[in-house]
This record gives sequence, structure tokens and C-alpha cells, in this order.
Amino acid sequence: MGYLAVSSVEQSASERYAWYVVAVLTFAYTVAFIDRQIISLLVEPIKADLQISDSQFSWLAGFAFALFYSFMGVPIARLADRYNRKYLICAGVFLWSLLTAMCGLSRTYAQLFLMRMGVGVGEAALSPAAYSMIADYFPPARVSRAIGVYVMGLYLGSGIALVAGSTVVALVSTADPVTVPFIGEIKPWQMTFPIVALPGFLVLALMMTVKEPQRSRPAGVSDNAPLQQRKFADVRRFLMRNWQFLGLLTLGFLLLGTVVSAYLIWLPETLRRTHGISITEAGFMYGVVLLLFGTTGPIFGGWLAGYLNRKCVRHGEGEIKATEWCTLAMIPLATLAPLAPSLSLAVVLIAGATFVLSAPQGLAPSILQVVCPADMRAQVTSLYILVSVLLGFTLGPVLTAGINDHLLGDESALNISLAIVTGCLLPLGLVCLRMARLRFCEQGVTQVW
Repeated sequence: MGYLAVSSVEQSASERYAWYVVAVLTFAYTVAFIDRQIISLLVEPIKADLQISDSQFSWLAGFAFALFYSFMGVPIARLADRYNRKYLICAGVFLWSLLTAMCGLSRTYAQLFLMRMGVGVGEAALSPAAYSMIADYFPPARVSRAIGVYVMGLYLGSGIALVAGSTVVALVSTADPVTVPFIGEIKPWQMTFPIVALPGFLVLALMMTVKEPQRSRPAGVSDNAPLQQRKFADVRRFLMRNWQFLGLLTLGFLLLGTVVSAYLIWLPETLRRTHGISITEAGFMYGVVLLLFGTTGPIFGGWLAGYLNRKCVRHGEGEIKATEWCTLAMIPLATLAPLAPSLSLAVVLIAGATFVLSAPQGLAPSILQVVCPADMRAQVTSLYILVSVLLGFTLGPVLTAGINDHLLGDESALNISLAIVTGCLLPLGLVCLRMARLRFCEQGVTQVW
């Protein structure tokens, strides 16, 4: 929906329909995260069956998924800036759902690693195209709120994966292995993957009801000029002219994302090892927290950014300032939560940490949609994802497991490892965000036409 010209408004869908599109995309993101997150409940059976360590599992949970998710996001995003985004998302949904189901057929560590890489390729088609579509359905002042709703899918998916997944895991863990013709024996943990893959096909049906929005035209671009003529050289020139601001912004959100990924992968297992509860109980507790506090955080973050933007000179400054405020609150809450001496106190601290960790989740892509030229949004966003997801989703699980395996040498000290990662990275992220905002306030962003 283009809001930069009257003709665009007349040709666009209604505001109600725009929010319907956001709801469908949010559901898609939710399902994507269910498929991505379910593995965090299967640490012990996968480790036992494949004979691997915490560190090896962390590479499986983080790097295997993030590698192709990040690198494939760049060429896929170029397609999203040139062609129909709706059909691109549909292709991605089909691929990740199929490969999630196929994770249940894996017999070895290498096979499961490859299937996780394939899931990442499918999911790489979603977010760059979704961000770009949302930015075309809403005016700049409301993009943060709409994307804030979309990124709720991260916490909805993670929460549902842990709550519903805990039930599925509890059911299949008591089941006997099943022998399938032409496939062989399927163990209980393997049965989980095809079950959680099923909602992906409902996403496909809903995506067919979504209309491809008309692309917004950047200021200074003629109505007769095709938007599909951008070359990657234009994107590179835009990045080089603004490398200090974009680099600091990306690094700041990368450090925050590293903590988020460490929490999502290792917190259920941390609760199990520290407080002596079952993995299904730990998954259910953390899942409920994610559903209640992780889903409301992005809404608060979008509201706070909008409030601060009304007091700022440039759109985008409010998003950075809101992230700084949330990070200040994250540091004590997220660092102390794994160290809590009792389960009840741990849950309270985790709830607070989850709220402030989730609040700025949609603000980085919101900033990029506002400051980037409309016909290179998906490509710039994909490059941001390349760095933030590949490093953040890899480093969070790997650093936590590595400290535990090689520095502490004690499986029961996983909570200390998680606290170390959190307490070191969040202050560094705050410094980077502060420097990015100062740079943005001084010079803004130089456009490339």
C-alpha cells in the first residue's frame, strides 16, 4: 500500500485488510518459530541417541539453521525486491514445512544437521519479504507498530513450541519406537518433527488469500520509472555511505539477539538442570512466560518507539532510543534470572527479562524500512539478517555451551554460563546502540538514487 501518492492510496486495500495481512504474516512467523524452536525440548534424547555433547547440540540448534537462513536470505531478498513477494513466501513455507518433517527421518548427526540447514533456507524467504510488504501497507509513522505485531510471531511460535511441544514430547517420550515401511524404525523424539510441521500447510492456504501490495515509490523517483531496476551496486553504495550508523546499529542488535538466542535454546534445559524439574515442566513454564510476556513486549516496544518518535526530529531515532531504554532494564533482569536460588524467583525474573528482551525485537527492521529506499528494503534487511542471525543465533547457543563444556566443565553449571554470556554482551550492545543513535542524530542517512 503506497502512502506516498494519492493514486497509491486509492489503489490500496483497506486498513482492516492491511491488518489482516499482518495477522497472516504473523501466523506464518509463528509457525516458522515453532519449527525452529521445538528442538530445544529434545536436548537429552537427541544427545543420547546421536552421542553428542552440549557444544555439538548447540551447533545443531543454532549454526545449522542460521547458516543457510542467513546466506540464502540475500539472493532471496533480491527476488523479493523485484518479483511477487507473496509467492516467494509460499515457496518458503512449503520448503521449511517439508524439511521440518524430514528432520524426523534423520539417523545421524550429519543428516539432522543438513535437514536443519534446509529448514533455514525455507524460512529465509519469509521475513525480508514480509517486512517489505508491511512497509507498503502502512505509512512510515505506523510501520513500527505493524512490524511489532509481526515479530510477536517469534515469541508466539517459541511459546507454543514449548507449551504444545512439551505435551507432544511428553506423549511421544512414553511411546514405543514405530516401524514404518521403507523407512524403518522411528524413535519417539523423531515423531515430534512431522507433527509440528503440519501447521505450515495451513499457512500456505492463508497466504493464498493475501494480495501483493503496490510498492511504495521513493521520493525523487518518477512514477514512470520501474522500481525493479535497482542493481546491487546501488545497495552497496547506500551501505558504504552510511556504514558507521548501519554498522553500529547492526552490532548493537546482534549482541541483543545473541542473548535472545541463548535464552531460547538453553533456558528450558537450564531450568531442568538447576531446579530439578522435568524438561516438559521447564518447557511449559517458559512457554507460558513467552506467550504472556514475549508477545506483549513487541507491542510495548512499538508504542514506546512511536511515543519517542513524536519528540524526535527523524523517524527512526525513537526506535533506537526505545531499544536503549529496554537494554538498560535487560542487563540486571536477564543476568540474574539464571542465577535465582529458587524456581519461583527464577520465573519472576525470567518474565521480566522476556518482556524487555522482546520489546525491541521489531525495532531494528522497522528502522531499516523507514530509512532505506523502498526498492532496496528487502535486500538491506536481508544483509542485516545475514549478520545478526548467522552470528547471533550461532553465538548465543555456542558461547553458552562452550563456556559450560570447556571453562566450567560441569553440566549443572549451565545457569552460570548463561549468566556470563548475558552479563558481558548486553552492556556492549547498549554502548553500540548509543553510538548509533548519536551518529544518526548528527548526520541522518544519505539516500542513493
